[in-house]
Amino acid sequence: MLVLAAVSDLQYQRLRGAVGAAFSLARAATWDVALETIRCRPVEIAVVDPMLGGARGQEVERLRVLFPSLPLILYTPMMTPELAPVLLAMGKCGITRVVLSRTEDHPDRLRDLLGAEALHATSNRLLAQLTTALAPLPPALRWVLEDAMRAPGTVQTIQQVAARARVDRGTCARWCYRAGLPSPRDILAATRVLYAHRLLKDPGFTIEDVAKRLGYAQTKTLQQHARRYLGLTAGEMRLSLTADEATAHIVQDFLTPVRRNAASAS
Repeated sequence: MLVLAAVSDLQYQRLRGAVGAAFSLARAATWDVALETIRCRPVEIAVVDPMLGGARGQEVERLRVLFPSLPLILYTPMMTPELAPVLLAMGKCGITRVVLSRTEDHPDRLRDLLGAEALHATSNRLLAQLTTALAPLPPALRWVLEDAMRAPGTVQTIQQVAARARVDRGTCARWCYRAGLPSPRDILAATRVLYAHRLLKDPGFTIEDVAKRLGYAQTKTLQQHARRYLGLTAGEMRLSLTADEATAHIVQDFLTPVRRNAASAS
């Protein structure tokens, strides 16, 4: 899972020592770089210093407005009279996770905070809603598809799915057929559309941003998938359907196992 680190050099080094194998860091030394990173890379959590560049919280408030679904953790210098009103303003924006440098940033504390925020990340919320739908699949294939949801854009073809599951393409297709589910290609594409739907609810993302984040070579392919799996254009996805409604539509129309008799499945 990719974590944005818009923090000082010292804070970044502390984070590097704490993240472990579960997280990767994307460093942003300025707020412009932070915005570009969020738009173009699969950032799922942001750790930010509200005092970075002397911004005093304004840029963090801007991130909250542009990307309300992005979990934020404040990583700040030691408490000072100057910092207190900034943290108060952040709290009013709903940002309550705060770590103070040199007093609260033990590696275990940082790992625990990242782990807690990861539960609220878009990929994990989506995975939680689709776990039941994918349950009929053999574990080897299910694990590959779940990993693909955690890192959308990294697995896009049935060849990649088969290689990671250590089987051939035909075996992958048969596993899905016997479970009453569509092909791995359809499952991947449908879940990427759901992920795109969630991102497009944030006003800071354009359709082009989302297509790039999800690994589409062309925006029109995302548009085609949105039409196929949700019956909407990518622009319409931003304005219609809640996350729960979009998920229910995909599950009902594509991920609900079809009953087949034993003879046809053998």
